[in-house]
Amino acid sequence: MPPVRPSIPRLAFLATGALLLTGCTGASGTDGEGRTLVLSLNQTESHPSYIALTEFGDRLEERTDGRWDVEVYANETLGAQQEVVQLVGDGAVDMAVASGTQLENLNADFRTLNLPTVFDDIEHQLEVINDDAIVGELFTSLEESTTLTVLGGLTQGARNVYTAEGPVERPEDLNGQKIRVQESDIHIDMIQAMGGSATPMAYGEVYTALQSGVLDGAENNEISYMSQKHNEVAEHMALTEHLIGLDYVVMNTDVLEGMTPEDRAVFDEEWVATSQRHAELWTSETLEAIEAAEESGTVFTEVDEAAFDEALAPVVDKYLETDEARKLYDDVRKAAQQ
Repeated sequence: MPPVRPSIPRLAFLATGALLLTGCTGASGTDGEGRTLVLSLNQTESHPSYIALTEFGDRLEERTDGRWDVEVYANETLGAQQEVVQLVGDGAVDMAVASGTQLENLNADFRTLNLPTVFDDIEHQLEVINDDAIVGELFTSLEESTTLTVLGGLTQGARNVYTAEGPVERPEDLNGQKIRVQESDIHIDMIQAMGGSATPMAYGEVYTALQSGVLDGAENNEISYMSQKHNEVAEHMALTEHLIGLDYVVMNTDVLEGMTPEDRAVFDEEWVATSQRHAELWTSETLEAIEAAEESGTVFTEVDEAAFDEALAPVVDKYLETDEARKLYDDVRKAAQQ
């Protein structure tokens, strides 16, 4: 069950608590001395993101002789992503995991990394998001306007379409089917291009909507599909792999720049290791989810990949609106060919 979003009074209370946790000097006054960094996460303590980020804090504490540590606040206890990203920029929270949609609202060029078919697989995605030559300019683009630095990303794996009726092998098989999407222009256009009727809906409402027939299907990764028990009401999964999902980790720029060069080098090194560790955890849990889904009766169907890629090509072109976005896209695709 998705975490309950705090009320505004509770959010304000928690934000105040987070500010106190950052220390009396505030985000801009760390002076390299170090402290425990407060990180906001919208997942549970059993999620790969929580595990990988907690291990990140442990390694950071060990390698800096206790000067720096990370405390992960799971289950949106510090607020929903939109509010928490603002709190990170303000310095009330040090770090947060944020969806691509949140960063798109701050710089539209982030759309490039959230487009369908931009990444071939998780390995390609990790290579790109840890390559400063490709993403360095984008990841620092928010520093001046919002005091946010994007450290990198945490993969959310391949997303597939699943339906109550099936199988789905080609885009035309989705004609007339109401498919749940996130409230994102890209996701709406994506499902429309794939042949479905895009239906924005809160994620917590999807199970009941599938059960009652209000929805015919949805799209997500296998872990979410099983954790939300959507296999009970939509037992056909088409392996479209139309999108390799990505969450971002953002950090207050002043805090990051307040580290000593030695501690910053350790921090950066351990962050890259964390991104890789998370991917390993994600892959392992995905395999477990697929096995459990098959045992529960889910039917996985191979699709005509070329047909779906062709259908999605206009969506990609639509959102490459600037020269910067087009160059970023070209650089990402070149990385896949090397």
